[in-house]
Amino acid sequence: MKFHPRLIGGLLCAALTLPATAGFQDMLKGAIGGGNSGNVGDMLGNALSGGAKNLPGSEVAAGLKEALAKGVENAINSLGKPNGFLGNQLVRIGMPDSLKTVASIASKAGGKQYVDGFVSSMNHAAEQATPKAARILGDAIREMSVDDAMSILKGPDDAATQYFRKKSGKRLEQRFMPIVKQATDKAGATSAYKKLLSQGKGLLGDSAGGGLLGGAVNGLLGGGSGSLDLDKYITDKTLDGLYKYIAMEEKQIRSNPLARSSDLLKKVFGN
Repeated sequence: MKFHPRLIGGLLCAALTLPATAGFQDMLKGAIGGGNSGNVGDMLGNALSGGAKNLPGSEVAAGLKEALAKGVENAINSLGKPNGFLGNQLVRIGMPDSLKTVASIASKAGGKQYVDGFVSSMNHAAEQATPKAARILGDAIREMSVDDAMSILKGPDDAATQYFRKKSGKRLEQRFMPIVKQATDKAGATSAYKKLLSQGKGLLGDSAGGGLLGGAVNGLLGGGSGSLDLDKYITDKTLDGLYKYIAMEEKQIRSNPLARSSDLLKKVFGN
């Protein structure tokens, strides 16, 4: 029985819409093997023909889609959980530059709890929003063409991640923003932001040099041109974290044969 590589690629990507507990490899086993308990990698190897030196473009595309699906799944499983961002120095969302002066003064004046509360709430918002990126990233994977795949295969270690940014970055940001906004409200980041600024305003207003800085805080509180777009900041940082983890997974698959968990990945990246 033969399986079309595009069908396999589609099944891999469709798996991204499932809950994190249902891995795409398990879904593949049921879809390809009809409940067969055989190894998924072996089934893929038997289903696809052609040596490593003469891979058709459709196989390259299917292999890259599988690699991206695996990278997305691992990224979401790692980051989309409690403390996935907050407890990870690689992706932890820090204080925005525009608030660092206010945060520093607040911390020194006994308001460290406001600073910590704001940082924690931003990271928790990112953690809550991350699992919902699976469907959006899955759409980007499905749209990959054979030409895209060949270009990525010949590119640098993070070529596939660059593809995400180039092809879908703006659209991904636009679709992800409402999800982040909802998570930001739920995690209390907006409330924590206002509390921090109110605390900073009170401290700066009583200080000798508080005139200029106090005006800056007023601008941040008032929603003027100098105010922070909190939802966009958290969205950008969340996507940066996802891209970072996907790039790490891509590099592993390219450089480490043990990371190629199926025969399709071994055929494509082993060449």
